Amino acid sequence: MTAEVRTRVRIPLRLHGGVEVDAEAVTFRGLADGGEHLALVLGTPGDVPLVRPHSECLTGDVFGSMRCDCGPQLAEAVELISEAGGYLLYLRQEGRGIGLYNKLDAYALQDQGLDTYAANAALGLPEDARDYTVAAQMLEALGVAKVDLLSNNPDKIGQLEAAGIGVREQVPTGVFATENNVRYLRAKAEQTGHTLPGLAS
Repeated sequence: MTAEVRTRVRIPLRLHGGVEVDAEAVTFRGLADGGEHLALVLGTPGDVPLVRPHSECLTGDVFGSMRCDCGPQLAEAVELISEAGGYLLYLRQEGRGIGLYNKLDAYALQDQGLDTYAANAALGLPEDARDYTVAAQMLEALGVAKVDLLSNNPDKIGQLEAAGIGVREQVPTGVFATENNVRYLRAKAEQTGHTLPGLAS
């Protein structure tokens, strides 16, 4: 299935930590899951742009929840991509694809001692339900065949490459550990191979 650009509109942004940039928001038609995913064009993208597929996190991105590192990662990505030139793909995959209410249910189980993956399993949900097919479609619609990928998640590389997007280099994000999210980050490092120096056992 082929996607195509639907609209483009300029949006000035102000994010966590006072990051301010001008972005061009791009919407699409024909995405595989029918979702309203968004690309932000930041800086001047080159032949191999810096790209971050960022999964929506209402609690972290909007409300500044300290149970995850999503808000700081989003702000860092916008700043780095603006400098290098590229795209932030904002994917509507709340809670690693399980949705907002299920994510909050999983938080309640984490408060009882389960880690983020065990909590999903206890709810009968997959550890990670995200699918990056739409990210590949968005890049293809933007004329991008190869990227430098801003991510610590090896699954993003594998899925994008399987969908036909070349990954020239993996560029790690910062490690935004706090006393509130260190268990969450350690679980990502230990169980799904995220590149988070100093957090794996």
